[in-house]
Order: sequence, then C-alpha cells, then structure tokens
Amino acid sequence: MVNGRVVVAPDKFKGSVSGPEAAGALAAGMVRAAPGVEVVRAPVADGGDGTVDAFLAAGWERVEVEAEGPTGVPGPTAYAVRDETAVIELAAVVGLAKLPGGHADPLHASTYGLGQVIAHALDRGVRTLVLGVGGSASSDGGAGMLQALGLRVLDVRGDEVPRGGAALARAVGVDRSGLHPALADISVTLASDVDNPLLGTHGAVAVFAPQKGADPQQCAVLEAALANWAKLVDPDGAERPGAGAAGGTGFGAMAVLGAVERSGIDVVLDLIGFESLVRGADLVVTGEGSFDEQTLRGKAPMGVCRAALAAGVPVVAVAGRCPLSENELRAAGFTACHTLAEIEPDPARSMAQAVPLLERIGAALATRYLAP
Repeated sequence: MVNGRVVVAPDKFKGSVSGPEAAGALAAGMVRAAPGVEVVRAPVADGGDGTVDAFLAAGWERVEVEAEGPTGVPGPTAYAVRDETAVIELAAVVGLAKLPGGHADPLHASTYGLGQVIAHALDRGVRTLVLGVGGSASSDGGAGMLQALGLRVLDVRGDEVPRGGAALARAVGVDRSGLHPALADISVTLASDVDNPLLGTHGAVAVFAPQKGADPQQCAVLEAALANWAKLVDPDGAERPGAGAAGGTGFGAMAVLGAVERSGIDVVLDLIGFESLVRGADLVVTGEGSFDEQTLRGKAPMGVCRAALAAGVPVVAVAGRCPLSENELRAAGFTACHTLAEIEPDPARSMAQAVPLLERIGAALATRYLAP
C-alpha cells in the first residue's frame, strides 16, 4: 500500500475550475489510487479572484452581504472572517466579472461597493483587514471605496463629484471628517502581486486600463483624473510600489487607510497556516491553469514552492499547460510539472473536462512520487 502525506495547494485554473475544486479533484485521484495516503487540501490565491474561496476552504466563516458592483448595480457577495480579521476580495465585489452583461465602463466604473463591504466588516467588529486587490473593473484610484467609507470628494461648488475615475478630474478638495470612526483603530494589508505606481507609463492606467475596455482617449482622461486625485490626497504616494494595483485602489488604501502592501500569496500562506500544514509532508502539489514565466515571477504556485522548499518538502506542479522547460522548472525548485494537455491536447475539451483530468493526474502523482 502507498502511504504518505501530501499537501495539495493549487490556485484556480482560470476559466475552468476554482482552487478548491482543483484541490478536491487531485485529492480524489490520489486517494483512489493510494487509499493509505493522507491528503491535506489547502487551495491558495494571490489576492485576485479566488482569494476568499481559499480562506473559506481553510475553515474561515463566510459572511454574505449585498454591495454595489462596479457600475452601481447591487448584488450579493461575501467575505471571510476569523476572530477580528476579515479577508475581502475586490474581484468578488467590483471586479470585471461583476460588469452587467460583461459591458465595460472604464470612465465611470467605481470601487464604491468595496467600501460598502469594508464598512460591513467594521460594523461587525473586525479590526484587521486584508484586501485582495486583483481583477478590478475600474480606474478610480480607490476613490469610490473611500466615498463609501465616508470620505467626501468635492468639486468647485462644494458638491460631491460622481463616482468613477473620470469624475476625479473635477475634484478640488476632500473632506475626511465623515470617515468611518473604526478606521482610526484598524490595520489594513493590501494583498497584491502588483508593484506598479499610480501614474506614468508603468501606472494603473497605462498598463491596466486597456484591459478594462479603455481606448487611448479614455486612458488620457483617466490618467489626468488620477493625477489630480493624487495631488489632492497624497502627492508623494503616487510613486509607491503597489499604488497602481486595482486601478489605483492600492493608492487610495495606502494614502487614507494606512494600508501596507504585501505579496498576496505570502499573506494567504501566513493566514491559512501553511507552514504548519506542510511540516512533515512527503510531497506538495501546487499549480494553476497556465504555468509559465509569469508564474515563476512570483504568482501563487511560486510562493507555495518557496514555502515547501523551506520546509524541505519536494514540490510538483500541475497545470493546464506548461511551456517551461525541465531545466527552468528545476531551477525554480519544482520537481516536475504535469499538465492536462498531456492527456487532452484540445484546450476547449481540456478546460471542460478539468475535474476528471485532474483526478487522473492525482492518481498518477500518488503512485509515482509516494513510496509504497
């Protein structure tokens, strides 16, 4: 009988299966092939979509709330809570997937709903916030989030400017007197894998706004608006690494909420207790849909790999596709990478059949890497 202990810690396979679904499929295959194996499921994320799911899988409490999406349409969302700590995922509230009908609105999309969720958590007594900031639909510098928390962004007549990035060009001042009182006594961590500044050729607009539907003219409008926003709120903060995360939400969070940026995957691993989970394991399995050079630059599987190697445990990757060479994988610390494409070369069928394919790979990993 094959024995051993395996920690299965994949990120999502985007467009196919979530991190918890991938972990479940791999675990099912392992247990079927090796009934004596102990499998610990620990799906991960890097601050983008799937972050809350990773914490719910780790046993955190799910809190449901209604909040406005990026275009103001209210809808259900959820965040994760344990004790006085809440994990809130921007993508689950005001992300691209929350655009009605998938129709982008780059000039007017807002992070207001994110602020609503933060306020709900504060009213529950949460005093440590982790904001996962990836996959945003807006470029409003976090202004909408702050407006929902009580900040007033004023035009020349003393009226509040409308929501959305473009309207910030009309702002001439901010009034912080109405900010949620609990904000004075909390700590905020920005979980992100983005180190872009707010403005310029590497900033929030130039790099990310086209992905949100902005054409060159709209990008020019948004860049000027965010420059005005930065001048009003924190001129020096626009250059901070991570200020450009999530359409500038990183800037707003750091400037007004005092947020501190950390690698998203490092935050997730710390809070789910990954170091204790991996201690004494025989193997760690991680992965994501496309396992490529971007992965090796610090995405979730790379963080898992570093943590596993620090504990002296070998790491195997599983992916939909992997263009990396064996030498590149080994140099990064991975024993190997096994792909769905090896079993089902057609990408559409591979994505549609990801669960049974992952089960097959899980079974193969158990018999190949765990000694009888």
